[in-house]
Amino acid sequence: MRLMLKFTIPVETGNRTAKDGSLGRAIEALVEQTNAEAAYFTLQDGRRAGFLFFQVEDQAQLTKINEPFFAAADAEIDIMPALTLEDLRKGLA
Repeated sequence: MRLMLKFTIPVETGNRTAKDGSLGRAIEALVEQTNAEAAYFTLQDGRRAGFLFFQVEDQAQLTKINEPFFAAADAEIDIMPALTLEDLRKGLA
């Protein structure tokens, strides 16, 4: 199943972890662990944010993905299904 992970990081935590270098390492680890097919980084409501698109076969993998990033970046994480146009067409057929 293809999923979209959206994260936001509080400003204070983001500033501190960017300065000490741990933010970049945490984001790199998240992208690597998810084997993201796409990753985009932006701002949302004045906070650092990102969107990763990746595949999982077993939902139990989500705990292994979420927990380290929660701890490293004090992140808010939302995960939802993400369909391609082809997936949508198949579902609507």
